[in-house]
Amino acid sequence: MTSNFGKDWKPQTALVHAGTLRSQFGETSEALYLTQGFLYDSAEAAEARFKGEEPGFIYSRYANPTVDMFEKRMCALEGAEDARATASGMAAVSAALLCSLKAGDHVVAARALFGSCRWVVETLMPRYGIETTLVDGKSLAAWEEAIRPNTKLFFLESPTNPTLEVCDIAGIGRLADGAGARLVVDNVFATPLLQKPLELGAHVVVYSATKHIDGQGRCLGGVVLSDKEWIDQNLHDYFRHTGPSLSPFNAWTLLKGLETLPLRVRQQSQSAARVADYLAEHPKIGRVIYPGRKDHPQADIVARQMTGGSTLVCFDLKGGKSSSFAFENALSIIGISNNLGDAKSLVTHPTTTTHKNLTDEARAEAGIGEGTLRLSLGLEDVEDLLKDIEQALEAA
Repeated sequence: MTSNFGKDWKPQTALVHAGTLRSQFGETSEALYLTQGFLYDSAEAAEARFKGEEPGFIYSRYANPTVDMFEKRMCALEGAEDARATASGMAAVSAALLCSLKAGDHVVAARALFGSCRWVVETLMPRYGIETTLVDGKSLAAWEEAIRPNTKLFFLESPTNPTLEVCDIAGIGRLADGAGARLVVDNVFATPLLQKPLELGAHVVVYSATKHIDGQGRCLGGVVLSDKEWIDQNLHDYFRHTGPSLSPFNAWTLLKGLETLPLRVRQQSQSAARVADYLAEHPKIGRVIYPGRKDHPQADIVARQMTGGSTLVCFDLKGGKSSSFAFENALSIIGISNNLGDAKSLVTHPTTTTHKNLTDEARAEAGIGEGTLRLSLGLEDVEDLLKDIEQALEAA
């Protein structure tokens, strides 16, 4: 028995109930189906299911009841027709980009990308004959100038990792439509609660569910969401045959994470705003970037397309790498980690971790300096976090 999809539900309700599939036992919590395969009542039933004439599950690499619940719940939250859950965020990005491309196609991507995303665009795709162009994602003119007759895909993150730049999704979506291309948006930093790329004009949305959706440091996961026609024609076969599927256990964990997502994102965003304001007034800080502040470089776009700031703050410490390392090492509550969106507050030095493989020039273009730090706010009391940051800044 599948619960009503609840298209009129508010996000908090959908995140608790949407897509629930109950067994004959009527369990309250979603069931965890740890199975590789499924049985058929007859050989004829197996044939019919493989032909698509009879509904049902075939193999957990293709689909699984627990994974299906997670996909349906994400669709209800995102406003998407269909989704495929993957083993990690990078599996989601790679699948969303590669499933519809072939040798000779052209991709335009924003220059400010997570290191692994940029590697896929800049290094992996050209190996298979896919042409790529990196542009300043903030400039609509740059996107338009990069379009070629063979342009098939646009790709961006907004806000970006780690400098929280914001791209005009609606404007870029219109350019993609005019070029007959698809716009893929990595919406991790905004979360599906603070920004709705599909409503703004994007065609495909991807998440690392490892981040806020789990949000408690337990498991990896990812998801690709779009219209059913695109998934059926492009992602479906790629997904079945390359096997980036999400494990049922991780899907169950992510379902539990979705139930508390609004509560966590609200508190984390409130804490991030407080911390950003504090850092902006500190004499050892050279720059603070936070989408909820009026001094954000794209504050007008933030106001149009986001309903909240972010759970992250980017800032530059005066003194470069040595000061940044001294700051990180002096923290007692906030942990040093390359992860984000966790219940625990985490800090990252991108130059030496997540973006270390970029050239100095590429990092400079992305606004990442030796003193740049990315701070992901958790669920701790913000007053304790401010005290921790204050004493660490003294050490820096």
